[in-house]
Amino acid sequence: MLQSIVSYGLAVGAVYALIGITYNVMFSASRVFSFTAGMLGMLGGVLGAIFINKWGINAALALLLVLACGALLGIVTEVLTVRPVLKSVEQHLYVLSTLAFALMIQQVVAIEFGTEAYPFPVLIPIDPASIWGAIDQKFWLPVLACAVTIAGLEFLYRKTLIGRAFLAIAEDSYAARALGLPETRLRMASYALAGVIGALAGFTGAQMLLAFFGNQSILNFYGFVPVALGGMGSNRGAVIGGLALGLFQQAANFLVGGIFAAVAVFAVFIVVLLLRPEGLAGAATARRV
Repeated sequence: MLQSIVSYGLAVGAVYALIGITYNVMFSASRVFSFTAGMLGMLGGVLGAIFINKWGINAALALLLVLACGALLGIVTEVLTVRPVLKSVEQHLYVLSTLAFALMIQQVVAIEFGTEAYPFPVLIPIDPASIWGAIDQKFWLPVLACAVTIAGLEFLYRKTLIGRAFLAIAEDSYAARALGLPETRLRMASYALAGVIGALAGFTGAQMLLAFFGNQSILNFYGFVPVALGGMGSNRGAVIGGLALGLFQQAANFLVGGIFAAVAVFAVFIVVLLLRPEGLAGAATARRV
């Protein structure tokens, strides 16, 4: 039982962490909390199943196509649902614009793909007798994707000029614009990057979660929890929060099961936010009095 809790918990926690990072990347570029992160994760699984099962494309090419679609949808999200809101006085309208766009895409997927959950194909043919084959790839693939993503982001933000430009607009968009940085193009690039990460989460986690349009709402909520637990804008905190959430959720499923497991997750989530509103890895903000 312990092995099942750990393996499944880490795997699903890695998916939640990737969705949390998707939230963070979009938020840091625009200060808009986009509700399209779960949509990107859902589409990663659905599009992957279509490309591989229906179109007969090999897994590597299918992954590239899924990531490209995620990047395109990230750009469309920024252009259609975020940019107009940033020009408006009522900037809280992003709640409606991003949520409406996500629900519209979800309904299109339900109409075109169907409302049934479909199994996702095995991506890498591995001999079960080998070291990697001893553990089901649906458990280690999301963890590997999460590790590669966080390492790639660390390299991007710390070692590249464009990464430092991303950090500049995240820190102070007005000052960055005054220095001549192309804020709009950088924000669009950040949303494209977020689209890639969200689609990667859905693609690598689809062997567990299946290809299902209903995954959108699940990923939207459980992907938000690591962001809140880890601290808004902290990718490392999102990873820690996501893995902890996955382990706790699976332990609760085994111990109490059903709806009580969800209640336990909600209870712990509320307690943590009451004790530490800035998140476990977030820094407390100074208040001016």
